Amino acid sequence: MAFLLSAVVTIFIVVDPIALTPLFIGLTGHMTEDQRRHLAYRSVTVAGAIMLVFVIVGRPLLAALGISLDAFYIAGGALLFLIAIDLLFARPSRTRETPEEEAEGRTAADISVFPLAIPIISGPGAIATIVLFMSQAGTNLFKIGSVLVALLIALVASLLVMRMSGRIMLLLRTTGIAVIGRVMGLILAALAAQFVLNGIHAFMHRP
Repeated sequence: MAFLLSAVVTIFIVVDPIALTPLFIGLTGHMTEDQRRHLAYRSVTVAGAIMLVFVIVGRPLLAALGISLDAFYIAGGALLFLIAIDLLFARPSRTRETPEEEAEGRTAADISVFPLAIPIISGPGAIATIVLFMSQAGTNLFKIGSVLVALLIALVASLLVMRMSGRIMLLLRTTGIAVIGRVMGLILAALAAQFVLNGIHAFMHRP
C-alpha cells in the first residue's frame, strides 16, 4: 500500500494537472469549446501512449544501456528535486516546456501532440518517474498495477483540468494555483531526497 501511495502522489505531482490550467487556456484561447474538448482527449491519449511505452520498455532500456537501478535512483531524484524547486518558487519548469517550445507550440497547427502531450503532460520528469517506479516494481504484479493506476489517475486528472480549465482559473486564480504548486513542491522535494538516499544506500550496500 505504501508503494501505491508513493507512486500516485509522485506521478500526480510531476505531471501536475493543476498547472495545466493557465497553459491550456493560453494555448487554446482562440478555439471553440468543441475544439478544446477534442484537443484535451487527443493530448491525454497521446501522452498516455507515450508513458505506457516507457512502462513497458523502461527497465529493459536501463539494462541495455548498462545503467544500474541505484544510479537511476540518484539521477531521477535529482531531476525530481529540480522540478520541486520550480514548484516551490512558482515558476514554469523547463523540464516540461522551454520558452522556445512554448512559442513554437502557439503557432503549431495541431498542439495536441506538441506541446500538450509532450513535453507538457509526458515530459522528461514524468517519464523518468515512471521508469523509476517500474524499476522498483520489478516483477511484482501489485507494484506494476500500482504504477498503472497512478498513471491513470494523473491522466484522468489532466483531462478533467483541461475540460474545466476556465472554471478552475476563475476559482483559484494564479495565486491559488501557485499556492497549491508550492505545497506539492515541498512534498515532491522530500520524495526526491528519499529517492537519492535510496540510491546511495543501495550503492553503499551493493555486494
